[in-house]
Amino acid sequence: MKITELKPALVWQAFDEITKVPRPTHHLDKMKAFLLDWAKRHNIEADSDAVGNVVMRVPATPGCENAPVVVLQAHQDMVAEKNPGVKHDFMTDPITTVIDGDWVRAEGTTLGADDGMGCAAAMACLIDPDLKHGPLEALFTVDEEQGLIGANGLQAGFIHGDVLLNLDSEEMGQLVIGCAGGKVTECRLPYRRVPMPTDLVCYKVSLGGLKGGHSGMEIGLGRANANQQLARTLWEADRVTPLELCEIDGGNLANAIPRDAHAVVAVSRDNTVAFENFIIAHNDMLHAEFALAENKDFSLVAEPVDPRADIIESGTAHRLIAALFACPNGVQGMSLAIDGLIETSCNLASVKMADDKILVTIHQRSAVDSRRDEIADRISALFGMIGADVSFDDAYVGWSPDPESKVLKIAEASYKDLFHAEPRVEALHAGLECGLFLEKMPGLDMVSFGPTLKSIHSPSEKVLIESVAQFYDLLHEIISRLAKS
Repeated sequence: MKITELKPALVWQAFDEITKVPRPTHHLDKMKAFLLDWAKRHNIEADSDAVGNVVMRVPATPGCENAPVVVLQAHQDMVAEKNPGVKHDFMTDPITTVIDGDWVRAEGTTLGADDGMGCAAAMACLIDPDLKHGPLEALFTVDEEQGLIGANGLQAGFIHGDVLLNLDSEEMGQLVIGCAGGKVTECRLPYRRVPMPTDLVCYKVSLGGLKGGHSGMEIGLGRANANQQLARTLWEADRVTPLELCEIDGGNLANAIPRDAHAVVAVSRDNTVAFENFIIAHNDMLHAEFALAENKDFSLVAEPVDPRADIIESGTAHRLIAALFACPNGVQGMSLAIDGLIETSCNLASVKMADDKILVTIHQRSAVDSRRDEIADRISALFGMIGADVSFDDAYVGWSPDPESKVLKIAEASYKDLFHAEPRVEALHAGLECGLFLEKMPGLDMVSFGPTLKSIHSPSEKVLIESVAQFYDLLHEIISRLAKS
């Protein structure tokens, strides 16, 4: 069975088309062209702006011309993550989708249902002959996953809506009315190489097979951060068998909990047995610590490799390992306003080596902007002490909840009537573009919802098939009720 045979057909057919378009963050020319071409094929008015956002507009169903203008909003880009060994080029290759029981997933890569499913639902609404609606605008923003560039660059007059339905949440039955803000901290540590002493033996130390996941939605699940746990391993190993660092690499994206990291280290030939035994024991310890939070088959291993010609200068290497080990990571504070909501968190996202600098990227989130900035400043202080140059990028504001929102009341009533149950009205620790929209259009009334997605921002990403139909039914009902208002 193909996903195009699933129901609702209009949504799954649009999603199938989207999976064939390469669209990693910051590389959206093909997605923009696809959206504009799709609109042309369906005789829908469409436009794009200077940053690459696309808007499509359809007039009201006859008799609903005086209804409020509703904006259906989703983002074009997807997180590009794949399992080690998977041959997939996100710049050119389509996503291979698989129906796996009750779920749809991809073959070894992220699925892109975040937010391809939101895009597909918006597109379906524009051509659905059974939907009675007021004036509709579908806004497809760019580069939400890194920098919220589309929302930041949105110009006045590009959209005209009174109500915005953000289609970028990941749990059916949840109506989102608030989210955290965030900031990315980048630390650049200069280093130099020196010749490796001849009496040392090299090992590649690899920590891999962790769950990873979304650094907002899943930061509170107690999962291991590959970068920090690798740094911990090297820090503690050095106390047993002094080591030198030849190279280090881990993680990829600021908003993804790192699943894999590795380092090449050099130890004295006399200490190889002690080092190998330490890694075995440390692997067992990590499995005991993360038994309830992680994949059972993740691994920490040390494999002998060919000697390197040089090492990172010892003082710099040891300061780097110490800073990575000490770096704030995970949940940093819980909300006192909303029970069970993470207020502030930090994700030690990536460690990359360039010719003369080591780049460490950390993503902070908080529902309180001053706490977000405090964590960033603490990281700046820490890495500044080891000689790194620190800068901040991609800061974005949070979205303050409005429990009295009119569209929220319509969404709640729609959900109750459709599913005979109470929806959960919540704020998220993840980032959404709504706060930026509200800054630009202070009177905008917003709510966010979506189908059930699991393990987004990782190759385990999947969407629950049943929830897609429920999501579209809810969207359909909300738009219909707004048409009568």
